[in-house]
Amino acid sequence: VQLVESGGGLVQAGGSLRLSCSVSGTSFSRNAWGWYRQAQGKQRELVARSGPYVRNTYTDSVKGRFTISRDNAQNAVYLQMNSLKPEDTAVYYCNSDPPFSGVWGQGTQVTVSS
Repeated sequence: VQLVESGGGLVQAGGSLRLSCSVSGTSFSRNAWGWYRQAQGKQRELVARSGPYVRNTYTDSVKGRFTISRDNAQNAVYLQMNSLKPEDTAVYYCNSDPPFSGVWGQGTQVTVSS
């Protein structure tokens, strides 16, 4: 399994970013996919989930601001992030939910300045 995240960057509070994740080496359409993030000194957390046949779910802190989507034809997962806050600063990763054991991409850094 290979996971390649992109789209992060430095943005001011209130701004937007769109993250992309390219997935290969697994049956994409049958899996639930999630975006995770890990802030410095904190544990990695699942922030958004897209499952087959069920509606998307979000952790409370990003509800109404983030939108996860997937393209089964392109084996890709996206995260549209609006109204970004400094507390959204973290490295963002995509993975299945539950995540593949021992398999993570390099992540993409999102930094939100106040």
